[in-house]
Amino acid sequence: MLASIEGTKRYALKYSKHKDAYSIAENLAISSLGIGSYMPEPYWEEAYKVSYEEAIYAAIANGINHIDTAINYRFRQSEKEIGKAIKKAIANGVVKRDELFVASKAGFLPLDYPFPQNPYEWIDDEIIKKELAEKEDIIADQHCLTPKFLTQSLEWSLENLGLESIDCFYLHNPEIQLGYIDYKTLLKRIEAAFELFESLCAAHKIGFYGIASWNAFLWEEDHAEYIRLNDLVKIAQKIGGENHRFRFIQSPFNLAKPHAYNYTNQPLDDGLYYTLFQAAERLKINAIASSSLLRMALFKRPFSPKAAALLGGGFSNATQYALQFARSAIGVKSALFSSTNAAHVLENLLVLEAERCAAKSYNALFNLQGG
Repeated sequence: MLASIEGTKRYALKYSKHKDAYSIAENLAISSLGIGSYMPEPYWEEAYKVSYEEAIYAAIANGINHIDTAINYRFRQSEKEIGKAIKKAIANGVVKRDELFVASKAGFLPLDYPFPQNPYEWIDDEIIKKELAEKEDIIADQHCLTPKFLTQSLEWSLENLGLESIDCFYLHNPEIQLGYIDYKTLLKRIEAAFELFESLCAAHKIGFYGIASWNAFLWEEDHAEYIRLNDLVKIAQKIGGENHRFRFIQSPFNLAKPHAYNYTNQPLDDGLYYTLFQAAERLKINAIASSSLLRMALFKRPFSPKAAALLGGGFSNATQYALQFARSAIGVKSALFSSTNAAHVLENLLVLEAERCAAKSYNALFNLQGG
């Protein structure tokens, strides 16, 4: 089962305290804040002494129906904990499956925890010997885009999540392959992946697909890892026509990294350059803001009173204002944050009770001096 128009609308009506709490993406109502499950330094044992399960459950039970993860986050543990939270929420009658929009990602080799003693043997046994990819298809011993590998990644993710299907399946940081292969070769690999994804959509294994990138859409045009969004849309149109299912992108957007909103680096067929969010809107791609809190690295000094006044909402802490900033950008459908603490999730959810910042006030933020 996938997210449905009726199911997500039902969820939004049940939990919405304000019309700005939800966005419409591909006719689905998704919460304008989504909960993620990324944690840096996955090799640290501390990353496995906590669990996302309680936080994800709190989010689902209080108004967030957009859940984001990736198979490599904490080496499959994030997906497994999300699966437990979803199963519990459904069993308790808190939510129905078609009310949730669940996204995951594939591309990185997903070692499992506890880690194999020899990761290179694992790659050889689980990827190469099983003919999911050739050795030359694997970049830097960590990244692969072959259709067979991506198919297996999806199956692993479905097993981890305890689901029959995923609402959005992202190619994860494909730009990591640039520098090892040229741009044209990368586009060919992405085309093969998109062909697979269109077939998976037709089989109802995934609802939509997209690209989750860290910097590729934000670099200057001559940077080694730069990717033109328009090139990807043309590939999708070639494969799936105007009804292709490449409908989502994910890119960092926060107070310290606002380039997706204010840096014009994406050319379209009219010969003009646009910001990432502008280009996505013109190409009918839904933009998801990732790293909305920059892994909690934003708050090195007090939040500017002037910026707070422009953002509105009367929030009580800087985290809430940062989330308000991320979800209020024109073109953003949902802004992601991560937390393993259910109490912090409930604090962040107060943002959904406020209106998003008006465009005039939002643009004025970029003219403030000294933050």
